[in-house]
Amino acid sequence: MPKILKIRELGFHWETLDPFLFCAYHQDDFPKGNENLGPDPSYLSGRIPGNDFTKKDGFRMYHGQKVPGFPGHPHAGFETITLVEEGFADHSDSLGAKGRFGNGDVQWMTAGKGILHSEMFPLVHQDQKNPLVLFQLWLNLPARSKKVNPHFKMFWNEDIPVEKINDANGNGISVKLIAGKLCNQKAIAPTPDSFAAKEENHVQIWRITMDAHAEWVLPASKANTNKMLFFYSGSQIEADGFTIQEKHSLVLNPTEELLLKNATTKAEFLLLEGMPINEPVVQQGPFVANSRTEMMEVINTYQHSQFGGWPHDVYENVHDKNTGRFAQYANGKIEHPTKKN
Repeated sequence: MPKILKIRELGFHWETLDPFLFCAYHQDDFPKGNENLGPDPSYLSGRIPGNDFTKKDGFRMYHGQKVPGFPGHPHAGFETITLVEEGFADHSDSLGAKGRFGNGDVQWMTAGKGILHSEMFPLVHQDQKNPLVLFQLWLNLPARSKKVNPHFKMFWNEDIPVEKINDANGNGISVKLIAGKLCNQKAIAPTPDSFAAKEENHVQIWRITMDAHAEWVLPASKANTNKMLFFYSGSQIEADGFTIQEKHSLVLNPTEELLLKNATTKAEFLLLEGMPINEPVVQQGPFVANSRTEMMEVINTYQHSQFGGWPHDVYENVHDKNTGRFAQYANGKIEHPTKKN
């Protein structure tokens, strides 16, 4: 069996394999912010308010009118895992929870039976640009978990395990563990009802950085998992006899080790792996179900309940410009990142 089963070019939404539904990758060079945490109004001319997905002046507004991002919208039947590697995201939801996270933080949210939430990208700096690098993974839930109570958890960057490795020539490799384990490092536990909460589902989410000229053997994994490597930033790598340019994904044989040889610039990867759920998937916009009948039930529930309604003043909700990183949960508990020396 070959070690690389398929090579694909990356688009705006990255195609994934069961148990993942897809991955959205956002890279925006946002300008300086104004007092309302959005770009200067001069940047908004020529755009389509509320539906701006064409990169102009280096960034998009997405569904935001004044602040870029995604105002209040529903989800049900799956999980979102949001990695903000650079910049910030402001979260608000129908449970009354809210938060600001970024610069390496991760939010793990199990939507379950349904939640409304917003994800806005506040331009907190008025004296410098506000670049954003963000991944959002959609992880499916099995039928037995599709109606669990919604819940979110913060993984602060300071607490996320990182495995650091040097190759034979002293070149560095860094593996940030969002889910799963590597060597003696184990990721933070996800939300209680997550598909990743059970080790037998073998969910692995790694952010890998390789120095220029670094070589590293990506370890073999459990048989029957679906395993993909996304090479999203760098120049090129050598692997299994292929020369692969950046912005490509690799579908891998999970039972085989894979030697990665990086070229002359730093390379960045995202690895996704997990046992397939192997259930029917019916997706309609922000909802995921196992059948058309169940989908209609979800839509009906949302139309009648709005998943509890929206307790915030506006759907495009952002927090005070002087607010640092925090999470306020539905029970009122407030959490801040762990300070480390």
